[in-house]
Amino acid sequence: MALHYKEAGDSNGELLLFIHGGGVDGWMWDQQIPKFSNYHILVPTLQGHGERSDKTSFSIHQNAVELLELLEEKQGSKRIHIVGFSIGAQIGLEMIRLAPNFIHSAMINSALLTPMKFAVPFVKPMIKLTYPLIQNRQFARQQAKQLYLDREFFERYYTTSLQMSSDTLIEMIQENLSFSLSEDLESSTTRILATAGTKESRSVIKSVSRLAQFNNCQSLLISDVGHGFPIAQPEAFNRLLTHWLTTRSLSRVRSVASPTHGSAP
Repeated sequence: MALHYKEAGDSNGELLLFIHGGGVDGWMWDQQIPKFSNYHILVPTLQGHGERSDKTSFSIHQNAVELLELLEEKQGSKRIHIVGFSIGAQIGLEMIRLAPNFIHSAMINSALLTPMKFAVPFVKPMIKLTYPLIQNRQFARQQAKQLYLDREFFERYYTTSLQMSSDTLIEMIQENLSFSLSEDLESSTTRILATAGTKESRSVIKSVSRLAQFNNCQSLLISDVGHGFPIAQPEAFNRLLTHWLTTRSLSRVRSVASPTHGSAP
């Protein structure tokens, strides 16, 4: 199936692309879209998800290529901004690697950038064994809770989970665990803000620190939140994104991010 996406906001505004995480869909950005109506918003569906669930393969690289082609189609003379969460953040970084001078600014949220290739061979047998649990509402509810999707988002999360094939899930997790940060990022002109919650895994928090080493990247840890900042704290997320899109000062960005916050270690 061809790339599926939704458009919103002002068609004359700067382009703002929201890239969802694995196992969810563009609906995860429902608390962001109305707040950025002055931008030309694009919300794609990644391979193997939702409307594209008949596509059983998943590739970070191919998703990045598709999204760059979409942005080229829509750009005109517009400035481009991207926002990615989890595997969507990995896709965003791959887009920057492929087109280092194309995207003006990016917000990279909860990206795993420390490869865990030792775990890759175990993904397929594990998913084959546990995949039937996805059909179980109680199991799905527990999974959703970890992503702060246990309230109004749960039914959409459950439906999206049911649509995803085991082959897609396997490839997506393997891609996620294998992704590594390219040193080429240093030569990019894209302004990057990397965030993670203080309650996320050590690997994700460490990944934020790795990104912060690049001259074009700044970082921020968000206190008292796990894997799901855009959904868990939408108002704080929206304030942070607004200021990142409109200012170069991270000190100003920090002041609006959250009641408590900190730099990446």
